[in-house]
Amino acid sequence: MLTLPATRLSPQTVEFVILSFEGPDLYSLIGGLGVRATELASTLAELGFRTRLYFLGDPQKAYYEEQIGGLLSYHRWSQWLSAQFPDGVYHGEDAKINDYTASIPVHILEQVVAPAAARGRSVIVLAEEWHTTGAVINLARSVLQAGLHDRCLILWNANNVFGFEAVDWQSLRQSCAITTVSRYMKHSMVAQGINPLVIPNGIPSRWLENMDPLQAIQLRKALPGLLLAKIGRYHPDKRWLMAMEAAGYLKRQGFKPRMLVRGSSDPYRVAVIEKAFEQGLVWSEIRLTHPSLRQILTEIKRNRHADVLELNFFVPEDFLRLVYAAADAVLANSSHEPFGLVGLEVMACGGVAVTGSSGEDYAHSFVNCLRIDSDDAREIAVYLKDLMAHPDTAADIRSRARLTSSLFVWELVAQELFRKIEFVAQLRGVRVHG
Repeated sequence: MLTLPATRLSPQTVEFVILSFEGPDLYSLIGGLGVRATELASTLAELGFRTRLYFLGDPQKAYYEEQIGGLLSYHRWSQWLSAQFPDGVYHGEDAKINDYTASIPVHILEQVVAPAAARGRSVIVLAEEWHTTGAVINLARSVLQAGLHDRCLILWNANNVFGFEAVDWQSLRQSCAITTVSRYMKHSMVAQGINPLVIPNGIPSRWLENMDPLQAIQLRKALPGLLLAKIGRYHPDKRWLMAMEAAGYLKRQGFKPRMLVRGSSDPYRVAVIEKAFEQGLVWSEIRLTHPSLRQILTEIKRNRHADVLELNFFVPEDFLRLVYAAADAVLANSSHEPFGLVGLEVMACGGVAVTGSSGEDYAHSFVNCLRIDSDDAREIAVYLKDLMAHPDTAADIRSRARLTSSLFVWELVAQELFRKIEFVAQLRGVRVHG
């Protein structure tokens, strides 16, 4: 059990509800949102708070599942719709949003807020992304009509600008406090007349655990030369084309780059592969089902002739951490990154992250990472060549990266979250101290 931060919030007086489309199941774990919802829920429960996570889960799994000694419960919502739309959480998105908006508020009011109030407790609802805004607005109206508005505090969080055009901002501001994950996102929202509180994203402390150095040696032996990696959706914002251009430039300079990549099923993948071929890079696809570390390394050795090795399978966290630690650099060079979770995870592993210049508030170039300020792939190549020429600088960056990332573990982020909760509770007249 984690140590409770030094605030006045207590598990004896407060319970948490997290509303998110994405969650821990592979069906709903699309990107950073699913990771955030899962890890935040686990952290709150580990701190001793009764926590419920409502998400669009795998229709083949149980609706209700308990974790962490019953302190955390998963509620897989709208499973009847997920069964009709089996290709992931955003398959049948409109129907799922409508059902979530209509059914979640009644359930939360009757099954969570009212029983908690009867026990002298308050419920803090943390809602994520635009899909939940209708549910948040309806929930706020419901608790007000039930006379329980002093027992339910709602915070809605923006992880990205996606779907902003569909949000009823006036109603949302009246219903809840609005938060976001970085100063970059705050400024983007201020431009639209919204002034959110900033609460950064977090990483689990396990990302800071030491790894077996022999495994890193095995990976480096399998892929000698300049080892690069890039993990993320195939989307223009992730600047995949820029990454391929940088690898092509380095290959023509004689550096023999090898890039491990993990993308997505998005159609943009075709454009990325075409760019790789245009740059003279050999692309190889590795497909595996529930692989072990040994199987992954074996397949990597088998495909070592390629310049780009696409890991077209769910990559286990342990192997992901190994890649981040062993690579000469991990290209997290997005043009638009609301927070930059991958970059922070790379830093936690003692890796060299190449970040963009948007939401990565933690990034300081040639101090704890390499930060890219232009759209020119040669900037990546020049910085990497400089790093290879100065191994002491690379070692210093790796060391400071780990120190930086230790400031963003969820236990510390929770301290900031709790203090913002106390502030908002005072403004909105919600009792969070019994």
